[in-house]
Amino acid sequence: MNMKCHICDSETKLAFTKLVLKKYNVMFYQCSNCYYIQSEEPYWLDEAYNSALNIDDTGILKRNTTFHKKTLVIDYFIFNHQKEFLDFAGGYGVFTRLMRDAGFDYYWTDKYAQNILARGFEDNGAKKYESLTAFEVFEHIVNPKEEIGNMLKFSDSIIFTTLLIDKSYPDPDSWWYYGFHHGQHVSFYTFESLNLLSKQFGLNYYSDGINFHLFTKKKLSNLYFKLLLKFSKYGLDLFVRMNLKSKTDSDSNLLKTR
Repeated sequence: MNMKCHICDSETKLAFTKLVLKKYNVMFYQCSNCYYIQSEEPYWLDEAYNSALNIDDTGILKRNTTFHKKTLVIDYFIFNHQKEFLDFAGGYGVFTRLMRDAGFDYYWTDKYAQNILARGFEDNGAKKYESLTAFEVFEHIVNPKEEIGNMLKFSDSIIFTTLLIDKSYPDPDSWWYYGFHHGQHVSFYTFESLNLLSKQFGLNYYSDGINFHLFTKKKLSNLYFKLLLKFSKYGLDLFVRMNLKSKTDSDSNLLKTR
């Protein structure tokens, strides 16, 4: 029995069936309209999230470093860098700490992970943030419209990453991002599906066309967005650092008084 698309409510068709967590035969469906791929109802997620961090996720620090440089530039040149920011599903606090060390007033929240590196800077549920980062989160979301609605309670702008697929989706036998072995990835997006999702919330969608994206009410040039990301690789992040004051020492002094 086919499912309705979780993004646009169109009909879906069975794309493939794969073994998840090495024991569950799981069906994955593709939307006939926006080409988004979703799993069947993911009954295995409690088991998949026995640990918030997959044991084979050796790229966690490299990923945070890369996203850190890009976000420094995006937050500085697109948003008001003097405001407060939130890292949603922030894991162990690596990214929040990196951004505070660079001079941004970042906070942390996560339903599943323990905040280790950004203790004392947890979201208190009473703030509206200048922007929200959600890195490697979207592919974990079962119901995108519901979860995006939750994120927008924190901020009108969402900076996020997820690898895009095309209408002709990647080979299930070879594309690592499906993550069948850990079972946590249940949603895979095309540019069309993310564009539809943004419009449902009255937001503009900007993307590098690969894995780095922005939903926001701000009106920008997508070329400008891409150029900022490109030049973050060539030292523009260093310019941002030079114009901000690190919170490393001031955070330490603040926490000592609590």
